[in-house]
Amino acid sequence: MTQTKDADDPKTPSLLLVTGPSGAGRSTAVNALEDLGYEVIDNLPLSLLPPLLAVTHERPLALGLDVRNRDFSIDALIAVIDAVHERLGDMAQVLYLDAAEDTLLRRYSETRRRHPLAPAGPPQAGIARENEMLAPIRVRADYVVDTTKMSPHDLRAEIDSIFAPGEGRMLGVTVHSFSYKRGLPRGLDIVLDCRFLRNPHWDPKLRALDGRDQAVADYVAADDRFPTFFAKVKDLITLLLPAHKDEGRSHLSIGFGCTGGQHRSVMMAERLAASLEEDGWQVSKRHREMERRDGVGLSGKQGQGV
Repeated sequence: MTQTKDADDPKTPSLLLVTGPSGAGRSTAVNALEDLGYEVIDNLPLSLLPPLLAVTHERPLALGLDVRNRDFSIDALIAVIDAVHERLGDMAQVLYLDAAEDTLLRRYSETRRRHPLAPAGPPQAGIARENEMLAPIRVRADYVVDTTKMSPHDLRAEIDSIFAPGEGRMLGVTVHSFSYKRGLPRGLDIVLDCRFLRNPHWDPKLRALDGRDQAVADYVAADDRFPTFFAKVKDLITLLLPAHKDEGRSHLSIGFGCTGGQHRSVMMAERLAASLEEDGWQVSKRHREMERRDGVGLSGKQGQGV
């Protein structure tokens, strides 16, 4: 359940303090916020907060705070909350993650971690003490999320619904091209083989070009099998992307391979990336063999990197 003091306010807070008892899901929440575009800092000492806020930030800030912070105290945290509310008004908010004591105990038992407030004893004592300490913070929270019955995926979905209503987490897609001779790039989720398509390498006029050149793209697209292949690939990816997003994924990597990684795979990667961008997906491109040849890595230019 989520409680809000201003549930109808659609504005994204410029500063979000994320806290709650250990084991309630703070790490999952700040990771979800990072996927939504927040600049996340976890376990920031409270003494460093004033100089941090004195600097202009292009993205909203999400700060994870709990009893493990080096200079944590309830009085200090209350002072911080009051100060940022006075300075930023509704643009500073507090997200409090809570869970039933038996749930927190079960989570500690599963991970076999020691409770920070009971390092030499049973976690029950630390859980009870922490809940008592944090009670004044819970009262000041703008949002209280009870994670007792939530899985990590449920909590991510809840964070999305609060801080990106109607939009949700952006799933980042990277489309790669590569040469099978050099092996598969690391981290690919989906790999598709283009070696059956018409090969521009055998045309002397096209050999020195690559799949970003229109003449090469036209040559590959003239293969009778290309339209069906591309259409089926696009249908497959269009089916999978929303499913992966719903599953809580923040990124998906798709690879196209051919013999040299210069013509067919590059053309397919370019064509799919452009189509996905038209559909509104956040897409970047990597042409591994082109980057090796040109001596560059990730680039801000479309067609040569991100």
